[in-house]
Amino acid sequence: VQLVESGGGLVQAGGSLRLSCSGSGRTFSDHNIGWFRQAPGKDREFVAAISYSGGASRIADSVNGRFTISRDSAKNTVYLQMNSLKPEDTGTYYCASVRTGAISQWSRREVYDYWGQGTQVTVSS
Repeated sequence: VQLVESGGGLVQAGGSLRLSCSGSGRTFSDHNIGWFRQAPGKDREFVAAISYSGGASRIADSVNGRFTISRDSAKNTVYLQMNSLKPEDTGTYYCASVRTGAISQWSRREVYDYWGQGTQVTVSS
């Protein structure tokens, strides 16, 4: 499966952005999809993930209550809605596919196999 992120940009603190992860290939609808982010000089960290059916999801504590994840199977797209953005949300956001259905594992970067190239999000103060 091939993944392409879009929707990043520059936004003021308190603003919103919606990121999209578009998948190609017949099997995209069979994949659980996660979002990670990486700030300069920092490790890539888990943000959110959603099951292939959309029936299960997980959100990192750092963004819980501000970010939501959803998917539109008809469009082969997973969305990350980001509200009340803070400067510390700045970074490159990546989507990736993960095979395991064990939600407890979704925060681990090493269980993801296919990655997109990322989209930049910059939140100004």
